[in-house]
Amino acid sequence: MTAQPNWQATPTRSAPASSGGALTIRDLRFSREHDRTHAGDPVAAAWFASLSASFPRGEAMFIEAVKAFREDAPPELAAEIRAFIRQEVNHTREHLAFNRAVAAAGYDMREIDESVNRLVDLALSRPPIVQLAVTIALEHFTAVFAHEFLEDPTSLATGGIGDPAMWAWHSVEEIEHKGVAYDTWLNATRDWSAGKRWRVRCLLMLVVSRRFLFNRSSDALKLMAQDGITGWRARWRLAKYLIGKPGILRKIFPAWLGYFRPGFHPWDHDDRHLIAAWEREQAAVA
Repeated sequence: MTAQPNWQATPTRSAPASSGGALTIRDLRFSREHDRTHAGDPVAAAWFASLSASFPRGEAMFIEAVKAFREDAPPELAAEIRAFIRQEVNHTREHLAFNRAVAAAGYDMREIDESVNRLVDLALSRPPIVQLAVTIALEHFTAVFAHEFLEDPTSLATGGIGDPAMWAWHSVEEIEHKGVAYDTWLNATRDWSAGKRWRVRCLLMLVVSRRFLFNRSSDALKLMAQDGITGWRARWRLAKYLIGKPGILRKIFPAWLGYFRPGFHPWDHDDRHLIAAWEREQAAVA
């Protein structure tokens, strides 16, 4: 692992019963190296670049969505939101660096960046409660992706772009704070009926899922085209990568589907063992 060992292992709160535990702020910085040779897989390079392109603006939206409801939150949840924001700020910094490595490797990201900006601006034009519903849907996506990335580290082969260790660190903190936005949503909608809360979050998840998968795949195809992989071959190779092997979309489908269960909470699935395993690895190489 190439992470610099300067993370701050200071829990920010005691955990409520519904949570996975105290949040830890790990201020890590990663290698900015890049390699256009794609010694691994150019499809993987395009997919990870497409994912990372969406993170800086997306995570800024997540921060604004939870901040809008922080003043109304009980003290423990408000502290949890503050820790969530600190983690997301660090993630944004590292993904900006990753995205610069993508551009330095020769990819033209301008069209993709413009598309991401339009989508985020559209979400930010909606009422705050809708922004929060979008956030909890996307946070569920990031949490289930994170689980698979840590469960099978071979899925973190990024095709020579940036540092795969950054994605492992990001995944740890996505799992750790996966209940924060959702608990903020539960508090913000505490006067709603259970049926209304379920209908709104499920409807927004369907909308978000369609846009997220379409746009990330479309952007990956644009990047593959810059490597000369086009037409039906590009679509087939991307589909095989996402659904076949390593098959990240196939693997996350059951967890994604669980979001639609009445009474769902992100910590219904306790995967803190993945965080503990990563921390043991960090301690071993420190």
